[in-house]
Amino acid sequence: MTTPMPDDRTRRIMLWVVAVGFFMQTLDSTIVNTALPSMARSLGESPLRMQSVVIAYSLTMAVIIPASGWLADRFGTRTIFQTAIALFVLGSLLCAYAGTLPFLVAARVVQGVGGAMLLPVGRLSVLRTFPRDQYLQALSFVAIPGMIGPLIGPTLGGWLTQALSWHWIFLINVPVGILGALATVRYMPNARQSGIGRFDVAGYVLLAIAMLALSFSLDGLAEMGFQHATVLMLLIASMAALTAYVLHAGKRRQPLFPLRLFRIHSFAWACSATCSRGSAMAPCRS
Repeated sequence: MTTPMPDDRTRRIMLWVVAVGFFMQTLDSTIVNTALPSMARSLGESPLRMQSVVIAYSLTMAVIIPASGWLADRFGTRTIFQTAIALFVLGSLLCAYAGTLPFLVAARVVQGVGGAMLLPVGRLSVLRTFPRDQYLQALSFVAIPGMIGPLIGPTLGGWLTQALSWHWIFLINVPVGILGALATVRYMPNARQSGIGRFDVAGYVLLAIAMLALSFSLDGLAEMGFQHATVLMLLIASMAALTAYVLHAGKRRQPLFPLRLFRIHSFAWACSATCSRGSAMAPCRS
């Protein structure tokens, strides 16, 4: 469904909203690292168990990202982006007031659900709002804060923990998120896609299994103490699920992640470059 093209001022402010959302998402993937010892003392836990706080966030994002494109197509980019910010802020508040490790891990899952939708839905909104000749410049503007977030996360987390308390590494998201939600209502169009069909449940399950198994295998040796045989089995399971998805997508008219995207040379090269840098490729949807 087409939406009226916003004016230049509205588009610029929308870019800032998406960029800040991307920054918050990537910042929270690393900001807790230096605060883990302090969090362990506060919760009365062993520091070795606190790694679950980091893993819960990253695994939740890996599971939710494949569904974010369909949700934005079905309910509109503004609606899903607002929902993502609300969940992210709610998860941040729950993390700040967590009194036990299981509660903190559950709160990180809520935060991860919101964070997983911020970047893909924000990018989708940019693609549907900006003219073709401005795509590259707009997406580059959005991507820069996302690259800065993981770099300053550990330093900022350590400083907040020492100057205030570990709770503030989550509470700083609240005012930013509230302002972002208000700006989203005002400046982001609610673009939808007509004729998207039913949600590809089977394809989603296969992709989720593949990404979970791959994430566990990559983190298993360094952070979770898995044996080499376990890591190998997880890699095999990931490849098997991915192969099953390819077979499934080839038979379905509207799969969750269309394989025909790889026929676009620029897309295929971009995915290859991302994989070669060791990054996890998040499925996107056209």
